[in-house]
Amino acid sequence: MEHCINPVIQPVLTGKNLSNILKSKKITVKQLQELFGFEYPQAVYSWLNGRTLPSIDNFLKLSKILNMPIEDILVYDNIA
Repeated sequence: MEHCINPVIQPVLTGKNLSNILKSKKITVKQLQELFGFEYPQAVYSWLNGRTLPSIDNFLKLSKILNMPIEDILVYDNIA
């Protein structure tokens, strides 16, 4: 039987990765806030600081906005 791989998402590192991606694509928090229709930017800052992760729906939208797979946004460890 093959080893089972269990991914464990690292929220803080995912937030840092997302922040770096946004900088490289020259996308601001304000722009994301508007694209997601958020009244305030706190949700985006919460993602960037690793306090929360986007919902799966929002991850899908992020992947479309950034033109990259969700797996390239997430930072995770594989635990066998």
